[in-house]
Amino acid sequence: MTDIALQNDANAAVPPDAIRAALERRSVVLVGMMGVGKSSIGRRLATRLGIPFVDADAEIEKAAGMSISDIFARHGEADFRSGEARVIARLLDAGPQVLATGGGAFMNEGTRATIKRKGVSIWLSAEFEVLMRRIAKRKNERPMLQTENPDETLRGLIALREPTYALADITVQSREVPHDAIVNEIAAALAGFLNVAAAPPRKDGA
Repeated sequence: MTDIALQNDANAAVPPDAIRAALERRSVVLVGMMGVGKSSIGRRLATRLGIPFVDADAEIEKAAGMSISDIFARHGEADFRSGEARVIARLLDAGPQVLATGGGAFMNEGTRATIKRKGVSIWLSAEFEVLMRRIAKRKNERPMLQTENPDETLRGLIALREPTYALADITVQSREVPHDAIVNEIAAALAGFLNVAAAPPRKDGA
């Protein structure tokens, strides 16, 4: 993993069509903890690149005919993870797209291998305090945090998952700035990873 976002000028003009061409049929796959902004940032990134946005959790709910919380409650995490892996594998056949994945999806070795073959993975990283502020608004929708001490549970999940998230192709820090600023950094990071040159600056009067 290389933190390419720190090596590129996020304000450089990166042609979306050049990124699309370099992706070919690969997807841009957003990974990271719950609350990091994969869906909200992913939608804006998809619009920027001119490709579809897909939320893996929404597709899982559609396939199962029930919410993620209900799948956990009725069938358990193991069954959910198995179904999640199958849905993500299917979705990755339909690239290019921006695909937002659930927080635990990248922990599956088979899913990571499929993402490596068919996509470019981007870890949206965030500090604990940022995640907790965001998650607190929708805590009841987070099955993994239905515990006596959600704060402690979240810290444990971060410690467990971050070494695996760090295997992603690109890392971008999610923080309390406008989402478009994060999208700019992701576009610059993608351009660097894909060896896409930024557009030359326009001359006055051009």
